[in-house]
Amino acid sequence: MLPPRLVRETDADGRLELMAPDVRVWVRRLRWRLRGGTQWPTFAIVTVGDGLLFHYLPPLTTGVEVIPGIIIATFANLFLVGAVAPWLARRIGARQAAAAGPEPASANGAAATAPTQPPHEVLLDRAATGLLLAGVAGLLAAGLASQPLIVSETEATELNAETVRGWVLAHGTPEQRRNIDTANTIRLSDGYFRTCLASDDRRGVSCLFVDTNRRPPELREDTSPTPNDEYVGRSGS
Repeated sequence: MLPPRLVRETDADGRLELMAPDVRVWVRRLRWRLRGGTQWPTFAIVTVGDGLLFHYLPPLTTGVEVIPGIIIATFANLFLVGAVAPWLARRIGARQAAAAGPEPASANGAAATAPTQPPHEVLLDRAATGLLLAGVAGLLAAGLASQPLIVSETEATELNAETVRGWVLAHGTPEQRRNIDTANTIRLSDGYFRTCLASDDRRGVSCLFVDTNRRPPELREDTSPTPNDEYVGRSGS
């Protein structure tokens, strides 16, 4: 019985090895499998990272707690891995197959058994890993871009509340002081607010305009008894 035909194969260090064709196929598939094992470790790390970003560096929000943030990130990343990554892997595989052309045939006319392109599982793993990393990079960029706005708006809102409370306690009527906990605020523009206090019978309001862009903040009384919910509709019409 003739020995199996040996095939030359170069290892990772550039050394030349001789092995049978079936062994070469097995070794090559093992290498692909090892290269395609990053999806789920990346998923775990990125999901925790996304949850922390939602809490400490939120995009266009005041932030959420860590656990709810991780839950939100889990569902978002599962969508990337389960829906977007398979579609992307199929597109990449089809494009690579079209670029490579027909598979080469062996000496006896059969198609070569050694894979010349990454298997679908590897393409899927790479696509999922890339999407997860792109997602966390996008979330980080959005958080960094919105952070100055969030800090500025939060400071202005707190300054408005402090200004209204200080004025009511120092210059407000007894009715306003009694109802200071009913304060309702809307933002009319950057750093400019309208805060209303309910009357004792809850049928009327007294309102104040506060401009926190000035130092110290400027406050003036509004003669209109229109509540904030109706004032927004009127000013927007």
